[in-house]
Amino acid sequence: MATTAPPTAPSKKVNRLGLTQASYKGKPSTLCKGCGHDSISSQLVKAFYEYGVEPYRVAKLSGIGCSSKTPAYWLSQSHGFNAVHGRMPSVATGSVLANRDLIAVGVSGDGDTASIGIGQFVHLLRRNLPIVYIVENNGVYGLTKGQFSATADLGSKLKTGVVNDLPAIDLCGLAVELGATYVARSFAGDPKQVVTLLKGAFGHNGTAFLDIISPCVTFNNHAGSTKSYTWGKENEELIQEVDFVPFFEDIDIEYEEGETANVELHDGSHIILKKIKRDYDPTDRRTALELLLDSGEKQQFLTGLIYVDTKKPTLIELLNMVDEPLATLPLDRIRPPQSALLEIMEALR
Repeated sequence: MATTAPPTAPSKKVNRLGLTQASYKGKPSTLCKGCGHDSISSQLVKAFYEYGVEPYRVAKLSGIGCSSKTPAYWLSQSHGFNAVHGRMPSVATGSVLANRDLIAVGVSGDGDTASIGIGQFVHLLRRNLPIVYIVENNGVYGLTKGQFSATADLGSKLKTGVVNDLPAIDLCGLAVELGATYVARSFAGDPKQVVTLLKGAFGHNGTAFLDIISPCVTFNNHAGSTKSYTWGKENEELIQEVDFVPFFEDIDIEYEEGETANVELHDGSHIILKKIKRDYDPTDRRTALELLLDSGEKQQFLTGLIYVDTKKPTLIELLNMVDEPLATLPLDRIRPPQSALLEIMEALR
């Protein structure tokens, strides 16, 4: 009597490290159903998986707010630090300087970054700290019942009918002006673009800043809001169609002049920009600022890669740091002997 072998279970899909996408997940979300932040968390899981990042090499850093809770929802096997409100940039700077082998990912909100933390944020930008800095931007303070934040657009309305009479802080404009070397804006409702921009940020050496409009379904997803799902879908203006080719894949690209722009990142990875509506060069800082100013005046929701600079030195390079992570150096290499102190004191007499 012939027997048949039992069917074999289908093999799980793995990335270049042999890890499944589940390896990059975290705890179940406790945010409101439909929150844009949860969509961003899902795209972070996908981007890390597709790029092939070792979870233990990632340091997740955040401040206070709905957005700053989200690092718990992805990469459960990574390091994490939930800082004081608005102080995440300082903790991130210390973490990166202590261990340059870590991939720092900072997650913040429009209140955490554009209000109480803006003083720390601007100095992180000017130093070009190697970090992926994500602002989950919903234009309101979700934890304190939905008041306008500093990124709320002029003329937008709260659910109560109150109209915002103050101009918004354009975080992308601030990032370009003050020294970030990879600046992009996207929409939580456009997962494909978010994943692509994230993977480009992972391959960048320097401050990669992403302003992701993330609708608050409880306080800011109504008619009159310029941070709602409806507004985002109806008013999105694409700069370009963005694709990303990681450095560990064989690259063989043919393209016609004027149709695409190939931007080489610091580590040899590439971003391929397919022009669809405008001939735009993201390496031109002046043009990037003019584009942001123009879109702000027209109240356009501009998405895509706004600016990239692969030549500016990072803070680690400026400090001429040793190759080994400072956190691993023995005391005899980081603590000067008493004779060195006595020599300094003698020189000051």
